[in-house]
Amino acid sequence: MLAVVKRSGATEPFSRDKIVRGVRRACQGRPVDQGALQQLAHRVEEAIRSLGSAEVPSQEVGLAILGPLRELDEVAYLRFASVYRSFSSIEDFEKEIRSLRDLPRHDRTTKIPTAPDGERPDAGSMHTATERDEG
Repeated sequence: MLAVVKRSGATEPFSRDKIVRGVRRACQGRPVDQGALQQLAHRVEEAIRSLGSAEVPSQEVGLAILGPLRELDEVAYLRFASVYRSFSSIEDFEKEIRSLRDLPRHDRTTKIPTAPDGERPDAGSMHTATERDEG
């Protein structure tokens, strides 16, 4: 069983659902569907398990979330990072935004909802697709 060691020293079982709940808050109002959140949680769990330890600090879990979330949605990433890294000033946000802008253009993507046929969906059939940032 994989356990997470919290800052207080308490341990709790690793939970994909807890990852999804935390990331969902950062994604509120963003075009990110439940399937994408589940996939992100799976990637995080794989990364944590690859460390080869039965217990991992909660900080490692947070770090494992940042990369996939940055790929999924930059706004949600910025929201999550601001809490996880305890941003205390506008300069902290500016620095992080600069790092997002400094990514090579082909690495910057925006997630938009699309139907399986590539058309815009109605509200009941959202899927997440990647579209290059032509901005």
